[in-house]
Amino acid sequence: MLRNVLYWSQFLPNFFGSENLGDIMLNLPNCDRVPTTNLKLGLPIDVRAAGVSSQIERLAPASLAYIGDAVYELYMRSRYLLPPKKIKDFHEKVVARVRAEAQASDLQKLEPYLSETEKDLLRRGRNGAGTIPKRLSPQIYQQATALETLLGYLYLTNGDRLQELLDKLDRSENI
Repeated sequence: MLRNVLYWSQFLPNFFGSENLGDIMLNLPNCDRVPTTNLKLGLPIDVRAAGVSSQIERLAPASLAYIGDAVYELYMRSRYLLPPKKIKDFHEKVVARVRAEAQASDLQKLEPYLSETEKDLLRRGRNGAGTIPKRLSPQIYQQATALETLLGYLYLTNGDRLQELLDKLDRSENI
């Protein structure tokens, strides 16, 4: 568990905007950090390699949403990690923020800042939403899936733009 935290902590200072979290992780006793990759976000694929960009463009919205869901949850977990608290409290805060209703709200906050290309991705994500859970309205689920699709795409193609949008959410939420 601790080794996983240390592995992910290498991305937190740059990707999530926390200057002190990396230093805290480095000072944990009896721990060594897993080496970083040469890519900013530590992607397992090199998106700069020939042909990879066109393959990413052809990914189904559900595949992009799958990655976007993981990125968004990791981002929210990192935002609530400090100050230290009981795992139950930490978990409740994160779950409240990664629910479809909160994601739909976050999407509405971001829409004024999105480019036409990003809005096209949102449309693809909405149209690609799969089976809708019974507790949700179709509109909420489609909006949440659209946000996850956009985040997944930006994670794979433009980490700086992803960070810019997540920073806008931070400012609107005062996390």
